[in-house]
Amino acid sequence: MTTSATTYDTVTKDLDPPLALVDLAAFDANAADLVERAAGLPIRLVSKSVRCRYLIERALATPGFAGLMCYSLAEALWHAGLGTSDDILVAYPTADFGALRALAADERARATITIVVDSAEHLDLVDAALGHDHPEIRVCLELDASWRPLPFVHVGTRRSPVFTAKQAAALARKIVARQGFRLTGLMAYEGQIAGLGDATGSRVNDLAVRWMQCRSSAELSRRRTAAVEAVREVTDLEFVNGGGSGSIELTRADRVVTEVAAGSGLIGSTLFDGYTRFHPQPAVLFALPVVHKPSRRIATLYSGGFVASGPASASRLPSPYLPEGLRLLPFEGAGEVQTPVTGKAARDLRVGDRVWMRHAKAGELAERFDAYHVVVDGRVERTVPTYRGEHQNFG
Repeated sequence: MTTSATTYDTVTKDLDPPLALVDLAAFDANAADLVERAAGLPIRLVSKSVRCRYLIERALATPGFAGLMCYSLAEALWHAGLGTSDDILVAYPTADFGALRALAADERARATITIVVDSAEHLDLVDAALGHDHPEIRVCLELDASWRPLPFVHVGTRRSPVFTAKQAAALARKIVARQGFRLTGLMAYEGQIAGLGDATGSRVNDLAVRWMQCRSSAELSRRRTAAVEAVREVTDLEFVNGGGSGSIELTRADRVVTEVAAGSGLIGSTLFDGYTRFHPQPAVLFALPVVHKPSRRIATLYSGGFVASGPASASRLPSPYLPEGLRLLPFEGAGEVQTPVTGKAARDLRVGDRVWMRHAKAGELAERFDAYHVVVDGRVERTVPTYRGEHQNFG
């Protein structure tokens, strides 16, 4: 159910915009929906999609969530030191020598944190940072999950050179043979399924996406199963991680997967509006004040140029949400200092009014605000810092 702009305006009337809030009921409902979709498979929480310690801790306290997936080793060390989780996977390779040295020096962190590798070069880098007699480092092998129906066709994210079961087994043998490393897991992120909506409103596009995802999912299931079986002939695995918020149903059906990853589904940002499989509620919003009325049909907002990462397209722009009936101007978009909006609702906006916006990618809004105001039962229950508000920058 959509909360009215008037309700959010009233709740935050004593706070100056720009500001960001968390609708905690929507956040909790999204968490429950993710758990239901996972159908008993543990969900590893993806930190980069949240970037607010209060919300991370709240999600991890929800039955069905287990473990944290970080995007930076320095971030993982921070959470390990805070005791946020005793099971942390760093899902992107690291070249941070300082963080590697901190990991090697901390026995508790070494027991908690697993770093991802996809080549012997990553092992060489760790050795270069720590020397060849370093303590045992937990590592996870990353399998490329993209779909390659033809030699010259690549659909999905470009993440790993390890594509086949044979390649996975070969790397597993290299890891096991290297002093100072322990292979504990395998992960494969199917971005072409988890991160691509199939209900965007374009019938031709949506049919094509569904066709691709059906075939890609079937191919990946066979290849991932073969890779996991091949690696398990080399060594035991503690976990096999896959998926994301947009692919939980398909990923959990793969019998070798022991956990799914999710995070964006908690926030409900605009890139997750176009899915047939789930419909998250908008849980995090930001408000911008009207500072100009250049014409009756246009209201200009202060700030707002919070453009998401990824391909430069309209899908990466923030979107006016409340009051309903507003849209960005195509030739101005969202600006660093001002963002004009138009539409029927713009006629009733006055200088000093607020427009509530949604961002495109879940965690990136936290890089723009020091704090989120947590709304519960029609009031701001608390104000919590984002990573930025805690002076933590892992970019």
